Amino acid sequence: MTENDVEVLAQETCHQGYFRVDRYRLRHRLFDGGWSTPMVREVFERGHAVAVIPFDPVRNCLVLIEQFRAGAFAAARTGWLPETVSPWLIEMVAGIIDEGETPEAVARRETVEEAGCTVRELVPVCRVLASPGGSSETVAIYCGRIDADEATAFAGIAHEHEDIRVLVVPPEEAFEWLDSGRIVNAVAVVALHWFRANHARLRAAWG
Repeated sequence: MTENDVEVLAQETCHQGYFRVDRYRLRHRLFDGGWSTPMVREVFERGHAVAVIPFDPVRNCLVLIEQFRAGAFAAARTGWLPETVSPWLIEMVAGIIDEGETPEAVARRETVEEAGCTVRELVPVCRVLASPGGSSETVAIYCGRIDADEATAFAGIAHEHEDIRVLVVPPEEAFEWLDSGRIVNAVAVVALHWFRANHARLRAAWG
C-alpha cells in the first residue's frame, strides 16, 4: 500500500512550540479489503535530520559525540532505562535539515559544528524513520571521511544550548560500547552496526 491508501478527514495543529504537533483524523485501506473506521492520531513534527559517522581511515578511528538529551532524561525518570544509562548520550554527529539545505550540506556543516572536522568524502548509508508510530522524522545517515586530528575536545553552539564532548575512539571501543548497551541512541546503533559490517571496505577504499 502507499500514502494514496490513506484518507485524511481532518488535520489541525494542536501545538506549536520548539516543535509542532499535528492532529489527524484519518482512515486507511485494510489488508483484507474495505476501509478502517476513522481514527485520531497526533504526529510529532520535528523536521528531517542527517547523521554522520565521522571516520578517519588513516588513524583508523571514529569521532563520536556525547551530549545531554532531555528525552533521555525523561525516559530515565520512568524507570524503563537501565540505571547504567545516562541522559548524556553517545551519538553520531547529527542535525536538522533547514529549508533549502541538502542532506549532504547538513552533514558537512554539522560535522564542523559538533566535532571540528571537515568532511572530505561522504558515503550514503541509509534513510530511517526515527519513531514512525508518532513522528514524521526521517534521518539520512552518511559515513564521512575526516581527519581526526582536527577534532576539538568540546563543541556546540551556546545559544542552541549545545554542550558537546567530542570522543576520538578506535572502532573496537565503539563496538564494545554498542554491544554492552552503553550506546542506546537508535540512530547511533543503526550507524555503528552498518559501520562494523563495512569498516574493512571503507578503510581499504579511503586508506
